[in-house]
Amino acid sequence: MEFLKKHLLSSHYNWETNSNHSEYTSDPDRRLFDRLNGNQVLFIINYFGKSLGMLTLIDGRKLEELIVTQLPQNTKSELSVFNWLRGVYLYYGH
Repeated sequence: MEFLKKHLLSSHYNWETNSNHSEYTSDPDRRLFDRLNGNQVLFIINYFGKSLGMLTLIDGRKLEELIVTQLPQNTKSELSVFNWLRGVYLYYGH
């Protein structure tokens, strides 16, 4: 399943698209991660879901909640967010 804007629990996101929006179709890399950018949050949730092999609505919302409430301030890049999510998600046993 693809996790969409309508599935997000929070409504505080910025939805402005910029010239870098097309970059959200590649793999996570060293691009700066903005936890307030809804497009980027959706990108990370969906990419992480693909790495799991499947994504449910409940999984996507758990990932969003982890990003919103527990993502360390010093986690700056998409790649570091992905790696952090992998460790936290596996630790909590989804």
